[in-house]
Amino acid sequence: MKKKITLFGLIMMIFSTIFGFANSPIAFDQMGYASIIWYIIGAIFFFLPVSLMLAEYGSAYKEAKGGIYSWLAESVGEKTAFIGTFIWLASWITWLVSTASKVWIPFSAFLFGRDTTQSWHVFGLSSTETIALLGVLWILVITFFSARGMDSISKISSIGGVFVILLNVVFLVASIVTWIANKGQLMEPINGMSSFIHSPNPQFSSPIAIISFVIYAIFAYAGMETMGGVTDDLEKPEKTFPKALIFSTILITISYSVIIFLWGVSTNWNQLLSGSHVNLGNVTYVMMHNLGVTLGHSLHLSEATSLMLGSLIIRFTGLGMFIGYLGAFFVIVYSPIKSLILGSDKTLWPAKMTKLNKANMPAYTMWVQAIIISIFILLISFGGTSAQKFYVILTDMGNVSTSCPYIFLVAAFPFFKKRTDIERPFEIFKNKLWTNIIVVIVLIVLIASVIFTCLEPVLNHDYDTAFWTVIGPIFFGGVAWIFYAIRERRMKKNAQ
Repeated sequence: MKKKITLFGLIMMIFSTIFGFANSPIAFDQMGYASIIWYIIGAIFFFLPVSLMLAEYGSAYKEAKGGIYSWLAESVGEKTAFIGTFIWLASWITWLVSTASKVWIPFSAFLFGRDTTQSWHVFGLSSTETIALLGVLWILVITFFSARGMDSISKISSIGGVFVILLNVVFLVASIVTWIANKGQLMEPINGMSSFIHSPNPQFSSPIAIISFVIYAIFAYAGMETMGGVTDDLEKPEKTFPKALIFSTILITISYSVIIFLWGVSTNWNQLLSGSHVNLGNVTYVMMHNLGVTLGHSLHLSEATSLMLGSLIIRFTGLGMFIGYLGAFFVIVYSPIKSLILGSDKTLWPAKMTKLNKANMPAYTMWVQAIIISIFILLISFGGTSAQKFYVILTDMGNVSTSCPYIFLVAAFPFFKKRTDIERPFEIFKNKLWTNIIVVIVLIVLIASVIFTCLEPVLNHDYDTAFWTVIGPIFFGGVAWIFYAIRERRMKKNAQ
């Protein structure tokens, strides 16, 4: 009997995979208090209904090894499932490529109190090339330990979830103490309801800019579907999976809203964020350092002590975000690939790719994925400007692809509900009319997000980005369709 993932373990896995602490300072930087309402709207019209749909899928197909592949295949057929899951896997591989180098920024913040990665050099290589090597090492080490079994993934991702929660606790305690010490005064004043509607950032005053932020808010909740690949490793999956999804949905939504509001305790937007020295890459560390210094000032500590407090908070932020990344990577290097490879018909793949090791993991395929990701990282970093352009193209192609699995899963949900031959241990959507209305609303939100993501670069006359953004899911879907068609023909020939 292998050890099963508990309710707490799954909640920590979900939290470390989905909740991004850096999303809240970025939201405050872009929209101030006004970001709260858009995060709540994103939760109501995307996160909550999709989580409940996934909870129904997961509890009904509790023994399915293929996660979202199995859910789609049982609802709308194998071919659609293969194409949808392949696009989903491609978008996560793009994320792994782009994020493997970013994880060293919080690591640097933990060690040095600031981002020093631009000065890192080994073997006479540039900082970009050095970070690329570290990124490759990161992918290889995580793949090595992930391939050792689900227990390793559960433990590391749970630790990641705990550190993300600890980071929130440190932030909450520091903010509340500062608020009390300042006798309830906020650094960013509230001027009636307009503060919760209008952004202090002039770049986010137009309707188009606001819509772009709404899309960002919606996809701050992305990643819940990756948990579909672990349902067969859960303790009492028909109960554990929906409970964990519902609890995590509420916890993450509340966390984002409360944290965005509390940034106003220590951050005055015009004083701290209006300058050119703040960007989306460093805003988290700028605001956390400012929180520490403001806390020190509110407690009437010396300037030197306040600065030291700011440095300590930055270091803890770096540690928390680094461990959070670690937890997310452990889930993502395994779950998407398991959904596609183990969920689909084994005859579609070479025998080695579906073979499981002693720990019941598709280790060979995980290492193939690790090598592909490593090659991409090295090509992008060592290939000069043409490779950098390739990286931009890869990122643009992945942008829309991340939303495709949700479109597939939501669109397939009414077909799933029509099935009368499956047991449903957990069921929220009981009324057919309301189910269809909710599905249509969520699909409108998702499709509108995709259309605007494609439209935004056109409006900015960046036609290269527009082309590659649109072509992403078409390209990945086309590759999946061709692969499936070729393997299908071979299977028919072999059958004859």
